[in-house]
Amino acid sequence: MFNVLQPEGWAPAKGYANGIEARGRMVFVAGMIGWNGQAQFETDDFVAQCRQALQNIVDTLACAGAGPQHMARMTWYVKDKKEYLARGRELGKVYQEVIGKNYPAMTLVQVADLVEDRALVEIEVTAVVSE
Repeated sequence: MFNVLQPEGWAPAKGYANGIEARGRMVFVAGMIGWNGQAQFETDDFVAQCRQALQNIVDTLACAGAGPQHMARMTWYVKDKKEYLARGRELGKVYQEVIGKNYPAMTLVQVADLVEDRALVEIEVTAVVSE
């Protein structure tokens, strides 16, 4: 169902795919932030908010009969690129614990702010489920 696009001669992407080709039913997950299902923040820690946002994605995908293995595209919006880079090892561990070894095409953007003041990260996903 998925074909990872890796141009010949390019160094392998680490932690993401350069591109994904997919066929099937499309599932779009809105930007998820690091609050729980009751729209309450339990922490102001960046990595912990990332974990919660990723779990929110997994929970939302499940509503469509999908999981992390169906993710084709993921976009991260962070308030602090330096913290993202400095805590990369911790973040990678959390990512694998929640998402597994599923690496869609990804984009990371540092933004000036997010709508929710306490939010440090927002992540959106497009998934493709075989029909």
